[in-house]
Amino acid sequence: MLRPHLLFLSGVLPASLAVVTSLTNSHTSLTLLYQNNLNFTDDVNHNGAILLDPMTYDEAGKACELLNEKLLPLHLSAQDANDLSLQLRYQTYSGYSRSSSFWGDRGILIASPTGQISSIPNSRTISNVKLPVLCTQTQPGNDVGGFAAPPPSALVSVESGNIYHGFRNKKGFWFAGIRYAEFPGRFKHSSLYTGNGSVVPAQLAGSECLQYGSGSEDCFFLNIETPYIPKAGAKENLRPVVFWIHGGGFTGGQGVGNGGQFATREDIVTVTINYRLSTYGFMAVPGHLNGNYGLGDQITALDWVIANIAKFGGDPKRITIAGQSAGAGSVRVMLGSPKAIGKFQGAVGMSNLGFDTALGVGSGYGTTYSSYLTINASYAIAGQNIFHEAGCNQTNVADQIACLTIFPGDLTSFPDVARYPVQDGQIINTEELILTHRNPNTAYVPIIFGIAEEDGGSLGSYSQDCTTLEECLAANMGISETYARDIVNSRLFPLYDTGNLTADAMNVTARVTTDLTWRCVDQATTYAGGVSGAFPAAYYYESFRAYPEEAYNPLNLDITGTITPQYPLGDPNTFYYKVHSSDIPNFFGALHSYRDINDLRTIQLTSAYFGSFARTGQPNPAAGYLAARSYREVATAIEKTGPWPRVSKKTGPAKIFDYPAVTRDFIEQPQCDYLNSTVTYYFDQRGKN
Repeated sequence: MLRPHLLFLSGVLPASLAVVTSLTNSHTSLTLLYQNNLNFTDDVNHNGAILLDPMTYDEAGKACELLNEKLLPLHLSAQDANDLSLQLRYQTYSGYSRSSSFWGDRGILIASPTGQISSIPNSRTISNVKLPVLCTQTQPGNDVGGFAAPPPSALVSVESGNIYHGFRNKKGFWFAGIRYAEFPGRFKHSSLYTGNGSVVPAQLAGSECLQYGSGSEDCFFLNIETPYIPKAGAKENLRPVVFWIHGGGFTGGQGVGNGGQFATREDIVTVTINYRLSTYGFMAVPGHLNGNYGLGDQITALDWVIANIAKFGGDPKRITIAGQSAGAGSVRVMLGSPKAIGKFQGAVGMSNLGFDTALGVGSGYGTTYSSYLTINASYAIAGQNIFHEAGCNQTNVADQIACLTIFPGDLTSFPDVARYPVQDGQIINTEELILTHRNPNTAYVPIIFGIAEEDGGSLGSYSQDCTTLEECLAANMGISETYARDIVNSRLFPLYDTGNLTADAMNVTARVTTDLTWRCVDQATTYAGGVSGAFPAAYYYESFRAYPEEAYNPLNLDITGTITPQYPLGDPNTFYYKVHSSDIPNFFGALHSYRDINDLRTIQLTSAYFGSFARTGQPNPAAGYLAARSYREVATAIEKTGPWPRVSKKTGPAKIFDYPAVTRDFIEQPQCDYLNSTVTYYFDQRGKN
């Protein structure tokens, strides 16, 4: 018998959610069916359905009612019938369902192998037959959930040890603000939360970690988006998992979702996490504090996922860790961390930073993301300044630490903060990730690393009053005019003269900075790890198409393209800067507006690459998969330009994200050589040691 679940959460949730009847997964799995073309503007033209396990007709009707839905009508619009047939075809292709008959409203819906949906009316002779069930799915909403209370009718519950009360929107099931660790105290490592037998409200995101005057130290929460909730205790049909680590320079950011886009488009479970930031997450003091608390939080969250994600439809043996910027730096740490190795099966780093040691900067902003400081070196940068800014001026360090541990204000608001991953001997035990040979200190998993074409356009300054190219470059990059002149004299970064010196100099600045801090290190990483056998396979990309929505644009550059009546949001076929973070939609496919049709086509293609990587460990989706899902534009693009090859030689290759996505040699290799950041850097360093 299907049983309702009554919530008594007064004082925890809004009054409107205090008592709600909902269907749990105690006797059935739940699959959200939605033919997701990633076009937000087209969502009004599509409806989904919810698929339940086989049961009798009467049980089916009651189950749908407990979801605040009805049995799916036998007579569907042409669009709804086509969408449903494609979804059911994919269920069959994936081996999730072998049935072609489903209970609908007052009859049976039949999906034919040719894609037709037909029906037969119910009768007493068949009403006791157990068939899979199709319920309507009327919940709206396709944006990031967890920041406003959902309607009571959207409630969905998972029973497995704890009872998790989440919700659904148009494109997925959501469970927000789930605790993965108890607050361990300041400057202590977190440990796995093991609470059991509890009712867990999971409709609102937990507090972000303290940053810039907002958030909380108790911020150990994660969020889950899933297309599938298995029957309690079941282990069949589990989906791949993406464990996403947000960026923000290790000083800001929050784990948020992608609107369910990845869930229904690529059939992936996505987990996003919070982790301690800034001084709370990275304070390291020789002989006293080992730092890396934020990195430890990430691994604790990963442990929680391994232990619990099957309850939410995810496969703990198919986890891809992924992140952008500092999140990519975190992925890089995990690839070499003895605390994380063996806990994931693939890794994606978007815009990982590193190198950044040329042009007289010694160690630049990006260096510490890939070459880790010692505890002593980290402390020397800001440690005593942090103590003094907190008023902790005791004469010995132990007393200063005791003072800082109980400091009541916000440590992230100080002029100086801690933000560096350090060699602590536990989470990080090497200066750099070992890439020159297969070894036990490097996770043997496939990787994808890549960048946005002008990541460097988000770093440095944009001088508006310089009068020579050398002066502009020096001001923009914070280097001496001597080094700026050397850049000009190298002729490797030529000025394209449009008549606007400062704008033209900014173009050169972005190119040099992108090479110096992003491109060269990520090409060298995939080359070394791919050809040495440190990884079974390595892939590299560059985003030549990116989007204003996610862009980090502190210099106020043109990130849209020329705005015209024909292109009111910008013409992506004209020049614009693909700055840091602007290519995140290429991963999840979450984009709210489109400058032209190829914005949409590109995210359909690139999210298919990443979805395939999460499912299979390589980024080329199977032709059968694309056919089953009717992803024709993706299939066409791949047919035109060929599969994405792994990095196998000094010239790469690279996959260029646009529509279609061409394959070409690594970019800017002479420039990387000039910047002492050659593609053979890691092999060269090994030879010196």
